[in-house]
Amino acid sequence: MKSKTKEIKESLSELLELPKDIMLDLPRITLIGNLQLYIENHKGIIEYSKTIIRVNTKSGVIRVTGRELSIKTIITEEMIICGKVENVEFI
Repeated sequence: MKSKTKEIKESLSELLELPKDIMLDLPRITLIGNLQLYIENHKGIIEYSKTIIRVNTKSGVIRVTGRELSIKTIITEEMIICGKVENVEFI
């Protein structure tokens, strides 16, 4: 049933030319150089250290690795990660 709903939302998003991240509650990630990462639509922090930050999202986990990582700002669905970002991956 969920896959049918997802298919309908995807089709509707394309038909109405609406952003998929809004229609499907997908994370939006903006990387500024290798110094700052902005994540929207997150569902919380799973792991946090100076070398790895794992963030839960509706579509899976985002793992950020690097050096001297810190969370500069975190609010309900938005987060800013600062430091030397070396890798961003979906797991």
